[in-house]
Amino acid sequence: MNSTNNQQILIIEDDPALLRGLKDNFALRDYRVLTAVDGGSGLELALARKPDLVVLDIMLPKLNGFEICRRIRLAELDMPIIMLTAKGQEEDIVRGLNLGADDYMTKPFSILELLARCRAFLRRRHVTPPPEVYSFGDCKLDLRSHRLFRSGEEVALSPKEFRLLEVFVRQAGRALTRDEILRSVWGNDILVTTRSVDRCITTLRSKIEPNPRRPTLIRTIRDVGYRFELAEVDDGSSSCLEN
Repeated sequence: MNSTNNQQILIIEDDPALLRGLKDNFALRDYRVLTAVDGGSGLELALARKPDLVVLDIMLPKLNGFEICRRIRLAELDMPIIMLTAKGQEEDIVRGLNLGADDYMTKPFSILELLARCRAFLRRRHVTPPPEVYSFGDCKLDLRSHRLFRSGEEVALSPKEFRLLEVFVRQAGRALTRDEILRSVWGNDILVTTRSVDRCITTLRSKIEPNPRRPTLIRTIRDVGYRFELAEVDDGSSSCLEN
């Protein structure tokens, strides 16, 4: 544990047992923890205290998680937001991500995986300025020279493939919807659909993945989109929280 940890986590969750478990686990790792059991007080804490990261349930009394997320981003606060969702709520996940959430966890979830994702977001957030060279697997992407190398050999990328890879590395660990990727890479091109995203990802995987048929870098999130993993995240399957 890091006794000098000064990072503050806000947990907005109305289930008492789940809230207690989350609070205890974060506090055990020396995070400063704020909690709220309804959306109204949770939003007030987020805007007033500006925590380093927010763990946010969707279904809350007074104000739901979507509205909290929207208002946080409207206030131009950029702290990572991880939403907690129920199983089978893909539409809710996509909606939350499009409103500015960074990632999600589906209940019941592994507390160790949640902690690992929080650590990754917090670590990346406090690294300034953002790097111009990213290493992953046996690849190195140099944004300054606009070149990709794999095992020391340059790999040719189309402009869209390069832009897609840049979006992924700059937002590594974030769950990105197909619509988000479409807007970031293709802009307002009305002739392009989300199928173009899938096709471009298939070709990009063939150029950077050790095994494109079993991708470890560009992970598919079923019915949602994709997540780029610079490093493996321990799923901590031995420790789960249920609601």
